[in-house]
Amino acid sequence: MADLVPLARVVRSDVVEAVHLGSVAVCDAGGRLVASAGDAASVTFARSSLKPLQAAVSLDVAGEHPSAEEIAVMCASHNAEQVHVDAVHRLLGGAGLGTEALRCPPAWPLDAGRAREVAGPARDLHMCSGKHAGMLLACERAALPVETYLEPTHPLQERVLAAVETGTGAAPTAIGVDGCGLPVPALPLAGLATLYARLLDPGPLAPLGPSAAAATDAMRAHPYLVAGRGRLCTPVMEAVPGAIVKIGAEGVVCAGLAEGLGVAVKVADGASRARGPVLVSVLRQLNALGPDAEAALAEVGRPPVQGGGVSVGHVEALVELSRA
Repeated sequence: MADLVPLARVVRSDVVEAVHLGSVAVCDAGGRLVASAGDAASVTFARSSLKPLQAAVSLDVAGEHPSAEEIAVMCASHNAEQVHVDAVHRLLGGAGLGTEALRCPPAWPLDAGRAREVAGPARDLHMCSGKHAGMLLACERAALPVETYLEPTHPLQERVLAAVETGTGAAPTAIGVDGCGLPVPALPLAGLATLYARLLDPGPLAPLGPSAAAATDAMRAHPYLVAGRGRLCTPVMEAVPGAIVKIGAEGVVCAGLAEGLGVAVKVADGASRARGPVLVSVLRQLNALGPDAEAALAEVGRPPVQGGGVSVGHVEALVELSRA
């Protein structure tokens, strides 16, 4: 914890109300640490930032690719807007399965407006249902057990773990249980950054490269399906040409840039409100934001703090990258 640095602060009525500490790693596809803040070797669970790689493994195991929209939702932590749920249902239909086959827990939509439209929590409304539906499709196509796809010893999950080690260049220090029930590895932050550089330069991921390219191409073509309205990943991918962005729970966000770099951010206290300002600041310091992107991401990079229904402050980045 001593190596953590201030990443962002919350200012309310001109008073600093909170400071979020954490670390940032920036790596190239060779695994070289290019820049950092705090402790790039600190270990965190990958959480949903692992989804593009998990989707690539599912596509590889399936042996055939569904539509780009369906692949995008396999990579998503989605709002459960109708467009997301429809894509999940198409994936399940392609496997000849219904929503009862999903093993993610029932959930309400992340989007408040959508939550008011549904009867109650359901498995297909879970933010990870696309990932699970993609795994079910892979199991059906490859004649792997469907009922036990959550288990760490399932052949599909063993393939994911092997891909994690190839993609990050690091063996997980632990395997935990993600919020959706799937295995989740604990990895060095620099390993996650390396993975995101390799996702956009999939040669080091061979023989998974074509499936990884399909996953990242789908994310870039359909950023709304990766998250949705009011979410971080969608506007950043819409604004930054060639980039992929994926959040993870507990203050994680990762990005792969067309410049051949991968970025991994961990906010130590798990605060989601700090991720946007920190990511935008890191992208700016890496010269990845043009004038149009700066304008489009102005509120993402400095979101307002509310008081009495009006803006009375903001969240702002403090992170300063050091070049390796």
